[in-house]
Amino acid sequence: MRRILIVALFAIATVAVNAQDVTKFLGIPVDGYKPEMKKALIDKGFIYDSLNDCFNGEFNGRNVNIFIVTNNNKIWRIMVSDKESSDETNIKIRFNNLCHQFEKNRKYTPSTLETGSFIIPDDEDITHEMIIRKKRYEASYFQELDATKIDTLAVQQQVVEELKRKFTEEELKSVDEKKREEINAYTKRLSLDIAFQLMANKTVWFMISDIGEYRKYKIIMFYDNEYNHANGEDL
Repeated sequence: MRRILIVALFAIATVAVNAQDVTKFLGIPVDGYKPEMKKALIDKGFIYDSLNDCFNGEFNGRNVNIFIVTNNNKIWRIMVSDKESSDETNIKIRFNNLCHQFEKNRKYTPSTLETGSFIIPDDEDITHEMIIRKKRYEASYFQELDATKIDTLAVQQQVVEELKRKFTEEELKSVDEKKREEINAYTKRLSLDIAFQLMANKTVWFMISDIGEYRKYKIIMFYDNEYNHANGEDL
């Protein structure tokens, strides 16, 4: 049993982290309270717009408005919206360029295993698709996990419980090579599941937004800390 646990822990230690590993926006944790985030954004050079309760500035080469979204006073989302709109051709180019930028950035992993699945074909009429077919154009990515925040005790407990649910005590103690390979294969699948669950709490996604003017659009980006997202606690 101990030998199996060592293999299991080695396989998933790099993906099991605690809830302090949260989404970051420009290196700022999407967490805590609004006054702290306001100060951090001002320190980054953004200008506060008190009338609209947002920040103005430049982000990734675009003029944007930045909004802080809270749940029970804790920050769970940073929303970044283009300040100026684009026509259909340019918004498709911008959307696809963002997809390429995220896919090349080692800090991110696509939320789907299908490479390039978010790319919009050049000949696609997004106005028709959005108005008639109610299609949403969005792409989502997970920020990398921070290996310095591993909770090894929680990892061990989770591995033990999962292995006990899947295998009997006799199977876990078995020295049979075939059974050991089966347990190791299951552990690897478990590690991927744990990684996916944890990364899903650090989601960054963006979408094309129809601003109400014919064939005029904006990109809106969301940096979400799902640990602070409403989950029915107030119901």
